[in-house]
Amino acid sequence: MSEETIFEIIHNMDKVTNDLIIRWNKGFNKDLGVSHVLVLGHLRVNGKSRPSDIAKALGLTPPTVTHLMEKLVKRQLVTRSTDETDRRIIYLEITNAGEMILKEANESGQILRKKLFEKLTDEERQQMLHIYRKLNK
Repeated sequence: MSEETIFEIIHNMDKVTNDLIIRWNKGFNKDLGVSHVLVLGHLRVNGKSRPSDIAKALGLTPPTVTHLMEKLVKRQLVTRSTDETDRRIIYLEITNAGEMILKEANESGQILRKKLFEKLTDEERQQMLHIYRKLNK
């Protein structure tokens, strides 16, 4: 496979991903971005977490997580607490409202992806599934 072909695959993958993010942002008008939803998702899966652990897991900088955290706390989607033994350590935890927003965000994303893949034939979807399984090994 030529370098040009690989570049074109990467370019088109990025284009699809970016388009999905833009569409999701337009359709999910809760005044939250993808990064906010990623933080909520992390908290849902991992439970109470320190901002530094969230930053490391999501590949974000600690100041970015602090910025995201402020909005999530203000909107009461997460709570902030301090460690009982060391008050310098902060923990974040998702609230019921955060769980609901996360559920809505995931449903919105699933609808978008379903619409995207409906453009493909059954055979093309099977080919994509095979390719993604192979890439994930």
